[in-house]
Amino acid sequence: MMPSNCPPTHVRLRIVPLLFHLVSASLLLAATIAAHADEAASRVTAMRVPGVTNAVKAQCSADDTIHLLFDAEDGPRYARSGDGGITFSPPMTVVDAAARKPGLKFSGEDLAVGPDGSVHVAMSNNAWKLKLPEEEWGFYYARLTPSAKNFTPVRNINRKPSEGFSLAAGKDGVVTAGFLSGKLFTMVSRDGGETFSAVAELNPAWNPCDCCTTSVALGQDGRSALLYREETDNERDVYVVLWNPTHSAAPSRSRVSHTPWKIAGCPMTYFAITPTPTGYVTAWPTKGQVYFARLDKDGAVLSPGEILTPGTSGMRMGLLALAATDGITLVAWKNRNVLGWQLYDAKGQPQGPPGAASSPGNGAAGVVLPTGRFVLFP
Repeated sequence: MMPSNCPPTHVRLRIVPLLFHLVSASLLLAATIAAHADEAASRVTAMRVPGVTNAVKAQCSADDTIHLLFDAEDGPRYARSGDGGITFSPPMTVVDAAARKPGLKFSGEDLAVGPDGSVHVAMSNNAWKLKLPEEEWGFYYARLTPSAKNFTPVRNINRKPSEGFSLAAGKDGVVTAGFLSGKLFTMVSRDGGETFSAVAELNPAWNPCDCCTTSVALGQDGRSALLYREETDNERDVYVVLWNPTHSAAPSRSRVSHTPWKIAGCPMTYFAITPTPTGYVTAWPTKGQVYFARLDKDGAVLSPGEILTPGTSGMRMGLLALAATDGITLVAWKNRNVLGWQLYDAKGQPQGPPGAASSPGNGAAGVVLPTGRFVLFP
C-alpha cells in the first residue's frame, strides 16, 4: 500500500479548530476594518454650497451657526447656516462700495467668530500690483456685529506692506491679528474690533518665512497661539508662539515640526492651528507632505508626535485641522483643485480610507458640529 500524505487523525483534529479560529479572526478583523471605514464615512460630509466656488474659511459659533467666508469675482463674500450646512443664507458682500477702486481686487484671508456671534474678516488686495502707495499694501479688516445687516467699512489696520494675515476672536472683546512684514507681528483689539493696538513685533530674533503665512487661535486659558514657519539658516521648521494679549509677559515659543526641511527659498506654504478643549491641533506641510500634531495648552507636542498623513500640498494651498470632543481629528488639505482628508482616532491612528472631492481655488474650509460630525465645503 502506498503511504498516505494525509497527517494522522489526531493531528487533523487539531488542525481543524486552528483553521476555524484563524478564519474567525480574519473575519473579525475584516469586520472591524469595515466598521471603522463606515464610521469614518459617516463622520465626514463634503457639502457643496450653491454659488460657492472658492471657500476660504468656515467656523461654528456658540449657537452652532456655521459661518462661511468665500471668494467671488467681486471680492470676499459671507454666508451662514443654522441647519448644519444643509442651507445657507443669501451671500453678503464683505467689501463696501467706498473701498472699491478701478482694478483693485480684495481676497479673503481668514475669518474668526467671537463668542457673541460677531464675525471678523481679514483680507488682502492687489494694491502692490497696481503700484499704489506702499501703505495700501496692508492688512484689511471688516466685521459684522450680530445685530448688523452689513459689514463695517473696510479698514487698513496696519498700513504697511504685509501678508500672511490671520485672526482669532475670544471672550471680553479680544481679537488677535497676526501677520508678516519681514518679521512676525501682531495687533490686538480689546473692544471687539472697534480699535486695534499699535503693531507689535513678537520677538526680533525670530525670522519667519516671508511668503508663508500665520495662523492664530485663542486657547481655553485666554492665551493667543500663533503658528508660523522659520527661515533661520534655511531650516524651515514650524513653531507655535504663545502669549497673553492682555498681559505684558514675553511670549514663549515651541517647535512643532520635527522632520527637517532645509531649503534655500521660502516654500510659500500655508498651515493651520485650531483650539481644542485641552490645547490645540495643528497641520502643516514639510517637503510637500502634510503632517499634523496635537499640542497641550502650553504648545508641547503630545504623543505620538507629528503624524504623517497621506496628503500633499503645493504652494499656498490651504490646510485644515479640526478635533471633536471625543478626540477624533480631521485633517484636510488642498492640492491641484482637489480637497483631500483623513480621519484619525484619539491615538493618532487613521480611521477609514482617505477621502477626496474636486474643489476649485486654494482654500480648505470645514467645521466640526456638536454631534461630532465634520462638514467640509469643497
